Amino acid sequence: MLFTDYYRQSIIIMVRYSQEPDAAVPHSKSRGSHLRIHFKHCREITNHIQGLDASKAKKFMEDVQVFKDIVPFTKYTGGPGRKAMAKLHNAPGDKGRWPVKATKVIADLLSNAVANAESKGMDVDKLYIKHAQCNRAPPGRRRTYRAHGRIGKYASQPAHVEIILSERSEGVEKAEDEGDARGRKITKKMAAQKRFVKVGGA
Repeated sequence: MLFTDYYRQSIIIMVRYSQEPDAAVPHSKSRGSHLRIHFKHCREITNHIQGLDASKAKKFMEDVQVFKDIVPFTKYTGGPGRKAMAKLHNAPGDKGRWPVKATKVIADLLSNAVANAESKGMDVDKLYIKHAQCNRAPPGRRRTYRAHGRIGKYASQPAHVEIILSERSEGVEKAEDEGDARGRKITKKMAAQKRFVKVGGA
């Protein structure tokens, strides 16, 4: 095999992420390809957990598996019914489901990303999900047999899922307002009036 052929093959099998974080910032990644879980379920789960602390996201997915919490559906709302539990989340509408299989797989990916972060020496308590994305994978094509000798398609809708964790930075305390001469708090409007310079007139 020529070196160029080997190089082409290595490019094809290389794992790619939709975004590459800055190498100077500590982060950890985890990815699953061609997962046999519904794409629409994965999209709603990743959309909901993005931005959460890793520990909170893991707890949320464990609760979904035992029907203590629900995944609110915000995009693919045609099939899921209305659920009272969906109103607990600050999401539009009251559609939701309990996708047990999908949450279990994504929870495993999150645990893998946390383990990768731990091996890099990152603080596990400060980890949060900086990026979580789900892409549609090629459908699995099978067949089902219908009446009168016909055949219908029986396709699965798998997914690619990727998770990127980062450490949450420490918050900076807000400086206290000094106020004006009368001790009143300076509002944005008052600050703008001070910057305003009159031109002409009395």
